Amino acid sequence: MTKQETLFKYFGYTTFRPAQEKIIDALISGTDVLGVMPTGAGKSLCFQIPALMLSGATIVVSPLISLMKDQVSQLRKRQVPAAFINSSLTAIQYKEVLSRVGAGIYKIIYVAPERLETPDFLKFVMSIPISLVAVDEAHCVSQWGQDFRPSYLKIDSFIQKLNSRPVIGAFTATATADVKRDIVKFLGLYEPLSITTGFDRPNLYFGVKRPKYKSVYFHEYIKERSDMCGVVYCATRRTVDKLTTELCRRGVSASRYHAGLEDAERQRNQDDFIQNRVAVMVATNAFGMGIDKPDVRYVLHYNLPKNIEGYYQEAGRAGRDGKPSECVLLFTPDDIRVAEALIRDSGNIARQSERERADVYHRDAARLDKMIRYCEIGGCLRSYILKYFGEKQKGGCGNCSNCFRTSWWTWLKGRGSRNAGN
Repeated sequence: MTKQETLFKYFGYTTFRPAQEKIIDALISGTDVLGVMPTGAGKSLCFQIPALMLSGATIVVSPLISLMKDQVSQLRKRQVPAAFINSSLTAIQYKEVLSRVGAGIYKIIYVAPERLETPDFLKFVMSIPISLVAVDEAHCVSQWGQDFRPSYLKIDSFIQKLNSRPVIGAFTATATADVKRDIVKFLGLYEPLSITTGFDRPNLYFGVKRPKYKSVYFHEYIKERSDMCGVVYCATRRTVDKLTTELCRRGVSASRYHAGLEDAERQRNQDDFIQNRVAVMVATNAFGMGIDKPDVRYVLHYNLPKNIEGYYQEAGRAGRDGKPSECVLLFTPDDIRVAEALIRDSGNIARQSERERADVYHRDAARLDKMIRYCEIGGCLRSYILKYFGEKQKGGCGNCSNCFRTSWWTWLKGRGSRNAGN
């Protein structure tokens, strides 16, 4: 089948989005790729289509078990032969997956980066043809990135041990110039096609609010949007639990998500949100990676994020259907102290030497300073974000709280009525 036929048969689309076709053509022809595409731009299709067209198997390196399960579940619903390998499988299930991969039944295998280092898995993949290695959330390879994972540094070593080098595709939603350089270097990309599709999401309204009483403002905000679906991000699990309890007591259909919950509860709550059984998801940054829910109308940050990369990725989960949506950040001085404490207590820092810990801390602190600056500037918020990622925008956007000083709710209702026919 051609790429267009594959696209329509498995995914139901008749045309590709911007940059998708170039990336797919490159991977099929054997050219490495670095794709920086914002949330909702269709990164997954860029490696899933080649995986179905290439002769051998495709390994997709993914950082989270929940993300793997969600992606594989969505692929299987579309009759795409895919599976995941992670610690949630029993020994029997693990052997069954390997057997089906070896028989050519599964074309796409999602694995955690830690799995690549295990002798049994390496022995297996050396016995079958691997056509493509796709690295999802590739910014995790860089200490300059917001989610550095030391295990990502092992990917290049794993690839070098394979009988023949497959084509490599690295994908992320957010990457500064430093992170891009690290991705190319540490993943061993060879003369890659590097594509950045642009970070601007014109349908998203960005706002910063400094409420005198944050809790009061929060509940009024949610109440006004009672007929909408939204995500509320908090800095700590304790805040997530507190706000979820308060919302439920007020009759709001809300659920929670953070790493302190049992796997079964996290999965159930996530499913309830995706299937519209609850309207509001209150979560830490553990929620959202890989979640493809198009009708999220607002993302509200109750606390200050630690960096622009994380903020923009989380905010970008709003309006994936292209319709007007809000991204609002509530900012108070207390949030700065919480963010600084989270940086000091970072688990990534503890795993490194004293000098490395100091370097990482200073980098994280510098990123936090830029996040604070975003909350304090008087100029265009969108332009500030785009400039951070290396893009320039002339003048104000007319679509943020600094450029458009009417109420966010008035703006959203007005934009919605004007775009009702789109």
